[in-house]
Amino acid sequence: MEHVEAVVIGGGQSGLASAHELVRAGLKPVVLEASDRAAGSWPRYYDSLTLFSPARFSALPGMPFGGDPDRYPHRDEVVAYLSAYAARLQADIRTGQRVTAVRPDGSGFTVELESGGHLSARAVVAASGRFGRPHIPHLPGRETFAGRVLHAADYRSPAPFAGQRVVVVGAGSSAVQIAAELARDSRTTLATRAPVKFARQHLLGKDLHFWLTRTGLDAAPLRRLLKRSPAQPVLDDGRYRAAFTAGAPDRRPMFTCLDGDRITWADGETERLDALILATGYRPHLPYLAGLDGALDPTGHPRHCDGASSVHPGLAFVGLEWRRSLSSNTLRGVGRDAARAARRMAAHLARN
Repeated sequence: MEHVEAVVIGGGQSGLASAHELVRAGLKPVVLEASDRAAGSWPRYYDSLTLFSPARFSALPGMPFGGDPDRYPHRDEVVAYLSAYAARLQADIRTGQRVTAVRPDGSGFTVELESGGHLSARAVVAASGRFGRPHIPHLPGRETFAGRVLHAADYRSPAPFAGQRVVVVGAGSSAVQIAAELARDSRTTLATRAPVKFARQHLLGKDLHFWLTRTGLDAAPLRRLLKRSPAQPVLDDGRYRAAFTAGAPDRRPMFTCLDGDRITWADGETERLDALILATGYRPHLPYLAGLDGALDPTGHPRHCDGASSVHPGLAFVGLEWRRSLSSNTLRGVGRDAARAARRMAAHLARN
């Protein structure tokens, strides 16, 4: 049994930020990443993914995002940035190490690996993100639909859908981005329960993130308010609204059912459909905590207060949507939550 101070589960943006802050707090974390590289889910996102926040606001603690600070980095730029960040990090990062279970022991936790190995850790940070658990909503007739159904997690590019009839489900940023690029070469509809809400990306000549940072709203503890609010608006520099105005893609209220190769819309119209893409988000992916009694609620969401486990001292969560603020699960905001978790972790270990 290897004994370590702290284990960070996940080597993506949340895990790397957490490791950085734990090192700053005087601890020696071991980062366990299931894949073969420390870049989290970014290498598996769709090819054209572009950040809605400029590079200057999209950096992890301790390392600026290089290049033009006002550009909006693409997926591969983020992957390269995270890889460089990991290489500079003074922490023990171990790739190809999938955690299967975390169990309590006398001094903290036992972390079990798929390889059969075990680590004894005084503290654990769950930073494995949400990408591993795509949310698939109930759609009447989906099980008998003859066309192709995939989640946005499995979407890469519009090429396989050229010339086809495609429906994208969702009202968030990914849904709008995917639908807009599909519409260039296919007849595409965005299906939503309510009209898409757009927000201007620039105000008074500045990106919205400048104002969020300047006013402090980006870091404010708004979790309860935001969780009660409707879907967050899609930031737009004008191109997406123009695309919808031109009908490429168009937007329709949610369909009522699927049947064979056909889709039925709320107004009763039916038509043939080739593919359905679900940009319906993700849910927390923490199966390795099932053995910690009370750590998760019945839906698999962590029980926590401001990111610290409400049940198990020494366990923290970083990278959760709305964990504390508007940007808790983003590149621009995860560092703040990681710093808070690291301070609490160091204080806990000092007391014990």
